Amino acid sequence: MKKMLVAAAVSMAVAVAGSAEALAGKVRLKIESTYPTKLVQLGTLGKSLEKTINTISGGTVQVKLYEPGALVPALEVFDAVKSGAVDAGWSTPGYWQGKEPALALFAAVPFGPSAGEYLAWMWYGGGEKMMQDIYHRHNIHSILCGVIAPEASGWFREPVKSITDLKGKKMRFFGLGAKVMQKLGVDTQLLAAADIYPALERGTIDATEFSMPAIDLNLGFYQIAKHYYFPGWHQQSTLFELIINKKKWDAMDAQQKAVLETACKANVAIGLAEGEAIQFKAMKTLQEKGVQLHKWSKADLDVLRKTWNEVADELAAQNADFKKAWESLQKFREDYKLWKQYGYLD
Repeated sequence: MKKMLVAAAVSMAVAVAGSAEALAGKVRLKIESTYPTKLVQLGTLGKSLEKTINTISGGTVQVKLYEPGALVPALEVFDAVKSGAVDAGWSTPGYWQGKEPALALFAAVPFGPSAGEYLAWMWYGGGEKMMQDIYHRHNIHSILCGVIAPEASGWFREPVKSITDLKGKKMRFFGLGAKVMQKLGVDTQLLAAADIYPALERGTIDATEFSMPAIDLNLGFYQIAKHYYFPGWHQQSTLFELIINKKKWDAMDAQQKAVLETACKANVAIGLAEGEAIQFKAMKTLQEKGVQLHKWSKADLDVLRKTWNEVADELAAQNADFKKAWESLQKFREDYKLWKQYGYLD
């Protein structure tokens, strides 16, 4: 009996040691989303990422996506990931331009590139590397992890005769486009998705932009404002990211890192294809609900473009990282023109 008890104890010790060894090789990440996870594309792409990582990792990387505010307030994810209070975040670099102005260039650029050109610069023109260099100073590693095609540029209660008529209005606006609107006299605010409808309903803001027709439909802005303006001059394509606490990232092995990077590349393809497929149906639905679709005039777009160029020059003069990334993107786009001119139909 004594020998049997000893043998059992040894077997249990070996099993526990084996389990501990297996656990030691696994990575668990709590990821907070900055978007409600049921929100079309912006949130559902985060859920898609969660599923892909957990499926392809074979258990070596296990992630759980949390709703905005479940761990920290949505717009505090940057600081939480930096400190290690939260392992990772599903977001867009444009939310953090208050921390680092240059990060906005890795999210959406006014009058900027379409998705294909943008991805080309990020992955093969040095964009993602510059983005990571900035994040690394904050103990954060970022992976480009999603893209959507053009957005709309605003919901208004009444028709807008001219873009300059918006002076003095309060409007929710995102990223570098907000800098343009501010220069035109618009009082802009950056609100998380869940906060926009109540602010519009209460009159805290006069107008809003948020995203694409399918996403805006989901948020119900049409119930308050019936005039919907295009094109999204400020976001011809928008990039998303998985940000990870750098100490957590550095502790992963090469295979675990590859799982996250591969899952993110798959998420990019899903986001782009799905986004292009669902907009026209949403636009028809909005029209059925009494929404009028409008396009900015050439004169309005010329004002916006001129103002953006002024803003970009000012930001480049103020911030070395912005200047470096802006010049890199401009150089890439200038070279890309040759391929665009000959390779694509007008």
